[in-house]
Amino acid sequence: MTTIDNIKSFFDNITLEIVIDVWIAIAIILLFRIFSGPLSYIIIKMFKLKEKDSKKIKNNAFYDPLKSFFGFLGLYLAIVFLSAPLGISQEIMNIITKAFKIIIILTTATGLAKSITTKSNFILKLKEKSSKNIDKNTVVIIVKIIKIAIYLFATFLVITELGYNLNGLITGLGIGSVVITLAAQDTAKNLIGGVTIFLDRPFKIGDFIKVGEFQGTVEDITFRSTRVRTLDNSVLYIPNAQMSSSTVINTSQKIKNRYRNTIIIERETSLHKVEICKNKIVNSIKEVDGVIVDSVYARITNVSQNGIEMLIDCFVNTTDDLEFLEVKENINYVVMEILKNENINLA
Repeated sequence: MTTIDNIKSFFDNITLEIVIDVWIAIAIILLFRIFSGPLSYIIIKMFKLKEKDSKKIKNNAFYDPLKSFFGFLGLYLAIVFLSAPLGISQEIMNIITKAFKIIIILTTATGLAKSITTKSNFILKLKEKSSKNIDKNTVVIIVKIIKIAIYLFATFLVITELGYNLNGLITGLGIGSVVITLAAQDTAKNLIGGVTIFLDRPFKIGDFIKVGEFQGTVEDITFRSTRVRTLDNSVLYIPNAQMSSSTVINTSQKIKNRYRNTIIIERETSLHKVEICKNKIVNSIKEVDGVIVDSVYARITNVSQNGIEMLIDCFVNTTDDLEFLEVKENINYVVMEILKNENINLA
């Protein structure tokens, strides 16, 4: 009976003024809900005066967060309006006000995070002002780091708004970080290794690298590992801790390839024939397409029981592996043809 009496007492206390106030509050909510789109459009337009395309304005990163904000603003104002007529306590209003402030923080953080993309003006200006050539992969990582920083800052603001002492929290994290580091040393090392790779940029996506006994094309770089497509078309995930502490050979950064070969001629071959053969090899290789002419030379490097060793050396003006193999093959054909024509046998 007590519950029924309370409900009856509540309805008995409802007056015409309270009913009118409730309808006014509902109207406030509906008005803000209806005009949330136009208000958001106007605010974005104020900052984008040169933008004439309405679709681009509505696709702006702040458009949807602003619409949500105005919807919550209407609800908050309606509750504030009804607080006196309905007798809402100050404690409850403080909680509602805190919740509204948290919504503002989250709305702002969401808008900022969504506005930071690889094509945003801020990132483009950062690339222009940078003294280094920032590749696409580095830009993606920079965007992710900025977004994480925005959400972390928003989290700290929310924690502060909830009444927690950040100094005590940070102190606790300082003590707890020792435990976390000890429990996840490998993860920490990989994260540090990933940051090192992004800062030093020893390689990028698409480069062909050699790390220890592994070699292949870099397909992806994350904070934890680097994904490499090996020569047998399998996928290799190398932890960044290993990548940052190992010697990495980036063959894609070569500006030219080197041909280097040693042939062993029979020891009975006359010196005259050897000299003629050597000069013809040098002159003929210079005519091979792709060979850097000034780099070609041939020298007798050793005479042993096995025979007369002749070193042939030159640089090829290509970094593409297939093109280099083709030039290398042409050089080998030239050498074999000269040896055949001069009746010189290999040991």
